[in-house]
Amino acid sequence: RPPGPRPGTTPRPAPDAGEEDDDARSPDAGDEPRDLLLYLTEHSRALADWERDVVGIVRDETLYFRPQLETKILNEGWATYWHMRIMREADLSEEEAVEFARMHAAVTAPSRMGINPYHLGCRILLDIYRRWETPSAEERRRYGRPGGQGMEKLFEVRETETDLSLIRNYLTKELVEELDLYVYRREGDRWVIVDKDWRSVRDELVRQMTNCGIPVITVADGDHRGNGELYLRHRHEGADLDVRYTEKTLPYVYRLWGRPVHLETVLDGRPTVFSCSGDQVVRQ
Repeated sequence: RPPGPRPGTTPRPAPDAGEEDDDARSPDAGDEPRDLLLYLTEHSRALADWERDVVGIVRDETLYFRPQLETKILNEGWATYWHMRIMREADLSEEEAVEFARMHAAVTAPSRMGINPYHLGCRILLDIYRRWETPSAEERRRYGRPGGQGMEKLFEVRETETDLSLIRNYLTKELVEELDLYVYRREGDRWVIVDKDWRSVRDELVRQMTNCGIPVITVADGDHRGNGELYLRHRHEGADLDVRYTEKTLPYVYRLWGRPVHLETVLDGRPTVFSCSGDQVVRQ
């Protein structure tokens, strides 16, 4: 039997076909709805009440886990830091020490093609501890750090920062060079390094972490062409959408909306619109 509404929720009924739905109209530019699941739940004419409830559950679960998406590097780095510190201070046998070293090396191994959150998070925290616990003469003079505050600073960072602010505030030039971080892209059939400047590396990581790395998709019009079609707009900020992922996702949006769905974006510098009216997605 399909589930009914959850306690404390009142799903909005779908408008009748002949009714005018003011909220489905295209809002003013810059004020377009960004919460697509909520918009589908409130405005889709294709969903039964129990289906709206299921979509609402998925949305609630996504919002519940969002803080973890925002602090993955910090969380994994924190766990790795304390695991390493506790094990180093433990009275281990030679066999146990070797086993831990092998496991730790496997978990924190850096990657040539991406960021290992265990590795980067732990290294940033180690660097923070060093700079506040035993600052150099230059750091003492320039920042007024007295030393002996490493642990206090770590707990402050853990309490107040997200991955985005951690990278922006604590990824230093020295750390970028030590970790050999770089910006790269695909050119033809090759991957090439395009920038190793520490600010470029930091800014690219920050860009990737903005909105948890999820593309910003807004609802531009819920009654496109006056035919109840859904027109979405990708807020392009330098990174193209994954075409394969886009073409696999739009049919599901069509299933939830019940009418043709369009997605406006930019690919390779050119305006592009994906359209889906069933299982097939076309580009124009």
